[in-house]
Amino acid sequence: MDIYTVSFFGHREIEWSTEIEERLDDLLYDLITKKEYVEFLIGRDGAFDILASSVIRKAVKNYSSGNTAFVLVLPYMRADYRDNQQNFLNYYDEVEICEESSAVHFKSAIQVRNRYMIDRSNLVVCCIQHKNGGAYRTVQYAVKQKHKIINIAEE
Repeated sequence: MDIYTVSFFGHREIEWSTEIEERLDDLLYDLITKKEYVEFLIGRDGAFDILASSVIRKAVKNYSSGNTAFVLVLPYMRADYRDNQQNFLNYYDEVEICEESSAVHFKSAIQVRNRYMIDRSNLVVCCIQHKNGGAYRTVQYAVKQKHKIINIAEE
């Protein structure tokens, strides 16, 4: 089976969430209906991640025929996950704890986890509305790695 992996990154705060949501839904429809199997990787670190998670869940429900996996990738074991594993597994198909980021200082763990996600991905979907912050640095890493990138904020 040919697995097409997509990772999502964006700022903690975003503007024009309704437009972003519509653009994401259109993109997800195309991915789910045109790819044999799609794996969606996401963190849970800000407004874009929460918005994208919601849109992914809805798109999987509406368009998928069992050809998707929705994976939360945590940078390290978090108390909210440890204490509520079943709730997380009811929302995501899988929850992974990134080994590489678990082994580094917590202040750099998210960036290490993000690079791990990019290295696994065929496509990076981002919502970059200004040129600073962790999401911006993450996408700059994807650019250097020559990954295909769609900035949903620029569509």
